[in-house]
Amino acid sequence: MTTVNIGKAKTDLSRLINLALAGEEVEIAKDGVPAVRLVPVTSVSPGMRFLAAGGSMSGLIRIGDDFEFTDDELDEILDA
Repeated sequence: MTTVNIGKAKTDLSRLINLALAGEEVEIAKDGVPAVRLVPVTSVSPGMRFLAAGGSMSGLIRIGDDFEFTDDELDEILDA
């Protein structure tokens, strides 16, 4: 595993990205304490899209393209 401080990560970002893409675990530390991990983005299947709402779960909910509500159905759910 490669661990670098933030300043070094700024300088070597391209190299660190290439390491992560190649499967290497890359951690970026703040004052010597690991803070974040650099990982490759996995591909998304063509029939899926991500819900783009804010919050801590942002980007974690996937909705199939065939999922839909009529306006009446949606109003009924929201009024419940």
